[in-house]
Amino acid sequence: MHSIRTAVESDLDEIWRIQSTAGQAAQWKPADYLLHACLVAEGESGLAGFAVARRTATDEIEILNVAVDPPFRRRGIARSLIRELIGKSTDRVFLEVRQSNVGARKLYHSLGFEAVGVRPDYYSGPVESAIVMKFHSC
Repeated sequence: MHSIRTAVESDLDEIWRIQSTAGQAAQWKPADYLLHACLVAEGESGLAGFAVARRTATDEIEILNVAVDPPFRRRGIARSLIRELIGKSTDRVFLEVRQSNVGARKLYHSLGFEAVGVRPDYYSGPVESAIVMKFHSC
């Protein structure tokens, strides 16, 4: 079991650690996440994952990053974090995902996201295109 809560400064080391285990996740400065909507999934043994989104317009948000600690993957944590970020929002919600990250793309699609575009050579290390996805509520 895990609970979801807003991230605080004391979570930053764990967020950094989890982010560093997720090679396909964006590698942002964790301190910058606290400037936005950053949620963590917490279990008995500590943080299991995090997700962060920022407002890009008055009626639009962008999911910046989602990462789950390897021992806790495939347990619904990323799904729970994304659902909590989106909530009952009437805002438009976008995200970018590496073209090769098939698992994440399937997860996002199952949550109601659809591919709406491609950003060529968006990612580095390795250079790769991003699939732009937009949330469509069911």
